[in-house]
Amino acid sequence: MKTFFENISQFDFARPQFFYLLLLLPLLIAWYIYQHRRSQPTLQVSSTDPFETLSASFKQWFYHALFVFRLLALGLIIAALARPQSNFRRQDVSVEGIDIIIALDISGSMLAEDFKPNRIEAAKEVAVDFIGGRPTDRMGLVVFSGESFTQCPITTDHAVLINLFRDVKSGMITDGTALGDGLATAVNRLRESKAISKVVILLTDGVNNMGSVDPHTAAEMAKLFGIRIYTVGVGSLGQAPFPVQTPFGIRYQMVDVKIDDQLLQQMADLTDGKYFRATNNQKLKEIYAEIDQMEKSKIDITEYKRKIDEFRPLAFLALILLLTEVLLKFLVFRSVP
Repeated sequence: MKTFFENISQFDFARPQFFYLLLLLPLLIAWYIYQHRRSQPTLQVSSTDPFETLSASFKQWFYHALFVFRLLALGLIIAALARPQSNFRRQDVSVEGIDIIIALDISGSMLAEDFKPNRIEAAKEVAVDFIGGRPTDRMGLVVFSGESFTQCPITTDHAVLINLFRDVKSGMITDGTALGDGLATAVNRLRESKAISKVVILLTDGVNNMGSVDPHTAAEMAKLFGIRIYTVGVGSLGQAPFPVQTPFGIRYQMVDVKIDDQLLQQMADLTDGKYFRATNNQKLKEIYAEIDQMEKSKIDITEYKRKIDEFRPLAFLALILLLTEVLLKFLVFRSVP
């Protein structure tokens, strides 16, 4: 009985044509009402006033339950004849995941508002969606500006990663753009990984101007350890509005967008990766979607299916209802000829 109700949402029926018999139930209800009215005795009296205060007893009302039990039993028998069947399924799933490190530039220029609300918040929002869509992969986060550090080691606990991602803000470390250091830190986190694919997604809006590791050297290290780099230049073309604190509050000034597209392209090409340029929020989402399609986890699924007849619980319940009707009829509602 328990298995029947647990699998009810997965039922199909071997002989559904038997459900047409359910059309008989409204006819039986109409016939019962007709017969009940005909069977009521009549008595001629001069006045009905003494009977107006009388109401039907509980026993009189409950007598109709016998017919309800019979209808329910008939409905269950029809359902049993339709042969409900549950689908037993077993899946053997093997997953070979991908290890991904997101290296995010958090320099002061990431506060420019050519993205909404600004570059860094837009990058965080899209990255969180990307993380949520890859439950089988291990992921981590490296942040960099004038120096770099690991905000979250590579992990399968995406909830922790997302929380640490949301805590990221500009000004956490020395300002500047140390592309080589950021990439080298990400590579260090992946170099001992046994995953079938190792990926760094590096987002920046500037030109390398600080750090102890040359970006080309960091890219060579990534290639040595079989790590693919996807570089993303974040910033509109031309100029972007940048907030500046003044004695009169925040004012905006237009600043030139300077991204070393050539360097980012070379870093990606060296590791068989790809360079993208994001000029607005929507473009950034499309870039992550493209990376998501290019880096798919390998999932092997072996599925077994078997149908199981589930009519027995219905037939058993119908039998209980019929026995209940018979017992009530001859023990509780017994009539004397």
